[in-house]
Amino acid sequence: MKAAYITGHGGNEVVEIGNRPDPARQPGEVLVKLHAATLNRVDLYMRDSGAGITHRLPQIMGLDGMGVVEEMDASEKILSVGQRVLVHPAVVCGRCEFCQRGDIVLCTKVSYLGEHRDGTLAEYVSVPAANVFPMPDKLAPDEAASLGVTYLTAWRMLFTRAQLKPWETVLIFGVGGGVSLAALQLAKLTGATVIVTSRDDEKLKSATTVGADHVINSAAQDVAKRVMEITAGRGVDVVIENVGQAVWSSAMKSLVRGGRLVTCGATTGDQPPADIRRIFIRQLQIIGSTLGNFNEFRNLINFADKTSLRPIISARYTLDDVHAALDHLDSGRQFGKVAINIADH
Repeated sequence: MKAAYITGHGGNEVVEIGNRPDPARQPGEVLVKLHAATLNRVDLYMRDSGAGITHRLPQIMGLDGMGVVEEMDASEKILSVGQRVLVHPAVVCGRCEFCQRGDIVLCTKVSYLGEHRDGTLAEYVSVPAANVFPMPDKLAPDEAASLGVTYLTAWRMLFTRAQLKPWETVLIFGVGGGVSLAALQLAKLTGATVIVTSRDDEKLKSATTVGADHVINSAAQDVAKRVMEITAGRGVDVVIENVGQAVWSSAMKSLVRGGRLVTCGATTGDQPPADIRRIFIRQLQIIGSTLGNFNEFRNLINFADKTSLRPIISARYTLDDVHAALDHLDSGRQFGKVAINIADH
């Protein structure tokens, strides 16, 4: 089968597009013929470094994916051959204490597609049946694939970890990136007031068309000061951020007393000043979050099916053009997801 895979680390020259063996479906697994996938920041990390992630080369890239069921166990009762489905990227043990209580994102033996095992930038992938979900019919293949990482991550951050309410105000850093844009869309569809930041005026203009109530150019404005102006000195109930060190101080200062900051990344550094005095005096909550569990994915899919949510695709490439797609993501020019078309559909 055709696939995009890494043969080493250190740039586009280690990413090859060529033939790899078809996955051997094991009992309890579902073989999915993939139609579309989208790129995520971890794809760049695997290309450029991969440090700290246990994997064997060559490694097929890609975390999320949409396709159709090609083969499954005869005993499978929920799925059917030919059905359009989405793939959840976390393959878990099902036996540790965290899996047993339904918190699979904390599984002690989790392996992620595209990181620890072959991923979705290929014509086929085989995963446990628990990782395969029927997709909303109204979404295009690449829109649906987008739900599997960035929208799922934003869903957990907003609704499980932050417990965002419709009457609250949320500040989202770095709109235009996948998780931040997903958070904007999801928060607006549930009725919250949304403030977004970016260093790019064009992205801020686009965010306004998506529904942002207020925009802040973080290159030209003091974010915390502007937030206080917008909120009449109160601050926001929730901060969503995946930038890390560069925005941490502004994020903390933007919160109302008792507010919640949820973080899922540290692209600018992971050692910001703790500001412990502010945390305990104002009783702030600092909450970590990654991806989302199976039930959260199911709820997100149902939400997409019953609302006007349409994931935003910034650019579309074929599997043969993966190098250009990775460069596009790396450039930071995108507003939305960079999608990969894998098969005709």
